[in-house]
Amino acid sequence: MSLFSELRRRNVFKVALVYLVAAWLINWVIARLITAFGMSPWVGDYVLLLIAVGFPVALIFAWVYEITPAGLKKGVDVDQTQSIVYKTGQKLNAALAVLAVLGIAAVIGERLLPEFVPPPPVVLEEIPLRPVFDVQKGISVPDEIASFTLGNGLRIIVWPDHDIPNAVFYNFVRAGARNEYPGITGLSHFFEHMMFNGTKNLDPGEFDQVMEAAGGANNAYTSADLTVYMDWFPRAALETIFQLEGERLENLVIDADSVESERGVVYSERRLRVDNDNEGMLFEQVMATAFVAHPYQFPVIGWPSDIENWTQEDLERYYEIYYAPNNCTIVVAGDVDPVEIFLLADRYFGDIPAHEPPPAVTTVEPPQQGERRLLIEKEAQTPLLHLAFHGGATNDPETLQMELLLKILATGNSSRLHRLLVEEEQLVLDVGVLQTDGFDPGLVYFYLTLPPAGDVDLVEQRVFEELVRIAAEGVTDAELSKARNIMLADFWRNLQTIDGKAHELGNTAVFGENFESLFSRPEQISAITGDDLAALAAQVFTRDNVTIGVLRAPEAAQ
Repeated sequence: MSLFSELRRRNVFKVALVYLVAAWLINWVIARLITAFGMSPWVGDYVLLLIAVGFPVALIFAWVYEITPAGLKKGVDVDQTQSIVYKTGQKLNAALAVLAVLGIAAVIGERLLPEFVPPPPVVLEEIPLRPVFDVQKGISVPDEIASFTLGNGLRIIVWPDHDIPNAVFYNFVRAGARNEYPGITGLSHFFEHMMFNGTKNLDPGEFDQVMEAAGGANNAYTSADLTVYMDWFPRAALETIFQLEGERLENLVIDADSVESERGVVYSERRLRVDNDNEGMLFEQVMATAFVAHPYQFPVIGWPSDIENWTQEDLERYYEIYYAPNNCTIVVAGDVDPVEIFLLADRYFGDIPAHEPPPAVTTVEPPQQGERRLLIEKEAQTPLLHLAFHGGATNDPETLQMELLLKILATGNSSRLHRLLVEEEQLVLDVGVLQTDGFDPGLVYFYLTLPPAGDVDLVEQRVFEELVRIAAEGVTDAELSKARNIMLADFWRNLQTIDGKAHELGNTAVFGENFESLFSRPEQISAITGDDLAALAAQVFTRDNVTIGVLRAPEAAQ
């Protein structure tokens, strides 16, 4: 008889079919019970294990004791009335029953015992990479200063100073009146205001509230070339400052209500500082006259019609282009460590995307071909006289020489023009001078306040006589030595405070090729000679290179 026929005769196939159907039914019932009573999923796995083990074991016994000759003989020898399969099946069924009872007991026990909550997996913190600091140039650079650049182009310079538990944060944004054009003049200054308003995660006013609650303070200023944001704070608020600054650099909200509110504030500031201030009005007109091509002619605060007509699109585009990390330089000085600054910068600034570099300013102011004059007649108790000469850019070698020359000419009570015009001849009440900072050549600017009914023409004549004399005769050794000492004292005095450190380091880094040149300034000052100053005066202080502005009362013209 064939094996197939023998298996069929002994109902093995029928038993197997019944076993499979019963197994499927049991598995279905158990799955529903698990869902209905909230039992653990392992109960279903346990039942499947019993079924999977029981079926092949039963087949093995059937094969051995019902089919093979040796098995049949052993079955006859043991018991003629009951086969080995039957007895073994009884034992197998008993074993399965025991396992089933144990499983039921386990289910009941699990329901009675408190739920076991496995401990959360231990998350290994990512080990941050240490920063790769820029290589310093020059042996005069303090060793503790470090700088690095993030992947998005953000440049950061750190000057640790642990004398007091405070720090300062400067963000130099390369956006000023130089980057504007007719229609959007004043936008750089406007964003100085907007950056203190709301962001995606901070309500309007919350920026200041959070900073002040952490013990910090802030301010900002806008020039023709830069918008600079400053924070002063205790060491403990370091991460808070980075979080706040990263938030407003990435997520500023330019909503219509805030725009209109700040538009009104800016317009009010213009009325205060320009329209209702004689010095501000004359300065604005002299700048607009001295530059005929270069955007330095635009007032930082903006022309009135532009302030009134900035559009939402203008604002959003300007913020996107200029408030990008690759257009900023951050300087942190105080009780900090360069590595921790790198980690904070990477956390709060590293994910901010870079932007295409802003459009380059390629306009070059053409050489002035002759004296320019302007006159403003309005109610004024004291006449004003301004003289503006074209000079160099901040990073030009002659700019430091001019700074030294201006110390001799018009800085302090012992300067030449003060002694001559204020004390000796008493033609003016006050005389001052400034040299504009800038990426491009700027102005050397003298401003004089005359007494009521003062003689403007005579004062102008006496100023030019002194400028011509210093170009022809030079300066004395005593004047040169004194001016050097003043400049060196100012230099070291500025670097005594963490605020001075951050400002000087940032200004040098932004306007110069690198911040390291800051520390060569004492040697550069000491190397300037009297001949250098005389030659520079002869080059700059000429009639063809000057713009003269006068503001006086109408009756003074009669």
